[in-house]
Amino acid sequence: MLPHPGILALNHLLEAEAWARDKLKPYAGQCVEFRSPPLPPLRLDILDTGLLRAAAKDAAPNLVVTIGPAALPAALRGEDALMREIGIEGNADLAGTVQYLFRHLRWDIADDLSKVFGDVLAQRMVSESKRFAAWNRDAAEKLAQNFAEYWVEEQPLLARPADVRQFLADVDQLRDDLARLEKRIQILSGKT
Repeated sequence: MLPHPGILALNHLLEAEAWARDKLKPYAGQCVEFRSPPLPPLRLDILDTGLLRAAAKDAAPNLVVTIGPAALPAALRGEDALMREIGIEGNADLAGTVQYLFRHLRWDIADDLSKVFGDVLAQRMVSESKRFAAWNRDAAEKLAQNFAEYWVEEQPLLARPADVRQFLADVDQLRDDLARLEKRIQILSGKT
């Protein structure tokens, strides 16, 4: 039976970074379970080498990492937003190590590409990919701004922020006026 692609990917990252394997070695023999509904859970045993292997189906996890359904969109907003969509339960020390690895372990795609295409072409591919991703991000932001402007100015579906602030100020003023009026009525009804 072939290993799970997730295990292969994680071990590839760990094999490239000795410090990451060293961080996991103290937890050898412990089990980590990753849950990301609707996908089946992925249980991993930590080996003495700091690498991972598929855990037995009946193994009790020492740590459960639950990745919420909003994790992918949150990842686009940044690492902090993504971390809010991930739940961690279990061994606190292991949880801290897994969280540290998540924040610091990075795939060096240029290194992997250089093994196939050479250093110069690999660096060019990575830099062009980053430029293309930045262009896509800028285009998406400009498109969203254009839609928002259209829905505010041309086809009023959204309210202008200044109009909302004025409406809220008017509501506050009306509430205060009503409270003063109720107070006057109480005073006048008490005198009659």
